[in-house]
Amino acid sequence: MATVTFQKAQRWYPGADKPAVPGIDLEIRDGEFMVLVGPSGCGKSTTLRMLAGLEEVNDGKIFIGDKEVTHIPPKDRDIAMVFQNYALYPHMSVADNMAFALKMAKVPDAERKQRVAEAAKILGLEEYLERKPKALSGGQRQRVAMGRAIVRNPQVFCMDEPLSNLDAKMRVQTRTDIAKLQSDLGVTTVYVTHDQVEAMTMGDRVAVMKDGYLQQVDSPLNLYDKPQNLFVAGFIGSPQMNLLSASAKDGQAQIGNYLVPVDPTASNKLGPQHNDITVGVRPEAWRLVSESEGGLPVHVTVVEELGADGFVYGTSDVEGTPSNVIVRVSARDSIHKGDTIHVTTDPQNVHVFDNGTGERLSD
Repeated sequence: MATVTFQKAQRWYPGADKPAVPGIDLEIRDGEFMVLVGPSGCGKSTTLRMLAGLEEVNDGKIFIGDKEVTHIPPKDRDIAMVFQNYALYPHMSVADNMAFALKMAKVPDAERKQRVAEAAKILGLEEYLERKPKALSGGQRQRVAMGRAIVRNPQVFCMDEPLSNLDAKMRVQTRTDIAKLQSDLGVTTVYVTHDQVEAMTMGDRVAVMKDGYLQQVDSPLNLYDKPQNLFVAGFIGSPQMNLLSASAKDGQAQIGNYLVPVDPTASNKLGPQHNDITVGVRPEAWRLVSESEGGLPVHVTVVEELGADGFVYGTSDVEGTPSNVIVRVSARDSIHKGDTIHVTTDPQNVHVFDNGTGERLSD
């Protein structure tokens, strides 16, 4: 096992007017499951491919353990890559696919069979070893691709959106399998996805990227509870955080005529220079109140009923808040399209951001 270290690693594609990854600094601990997440084009796959040796590093350094691998060929890096499209050989059996890299490395036949058998047992593939890939489901093919990586006993797993070709139910099952497998094997893993739910449920830590830059590297819970800037706040969470335009008034955030209480840290920072701020509230942090209690009015446009609870989507009637509002409610609250509800929240649930810098002002 090994740590992975990026030191201002840069990738600039020929002919591009700016680098895809301007210079990333990231330390991944030994045995850690690190997820790189962000929208398309944010540089996450490029970062992974630099680690794997599939993209040239134009500047900076990459280390696996104490060994610099910046310009070492991929085959000499002791990593195993799992791709989005499985990349299985259609004419080979499952066993032969899993053993192929070992065969190329001239590993003795008996040892190859033993390693393949061990990986197949871990992945529940023992009864499929003689089948060809075309006779397997998408989830089974992805497990074969995982098995091919496992048999190599690498120092690092690199996974590039391995679940994106699976249907919704299979994705949930397979992401659980991968997370458990990584935990059992203890192999340092760098996992790329654009799906923030995947990132939150699988990673020991998550690195959120935008335009090639790291926005925040933290545990899933800290990303959710204390996003460092507006981008992370809007990206992490499903449904996403409510982000409402506001202005500072007497240490509070004002949305139209409605005053939102904020935590003391944000209150102390709010001054005349903060005329333009954004208030963030998670859907589950809203609390339904009566009209007489003076909550924020929300005109309901859609109600999603999910069984135990549901989500109400609406627009605020307060002038100056064009943003939609999402409220998590109990399925027994009996709210319907066309209703107007009133919501409020508590200071500790309010995230305040400076619109100029995008930075967090709350504690």
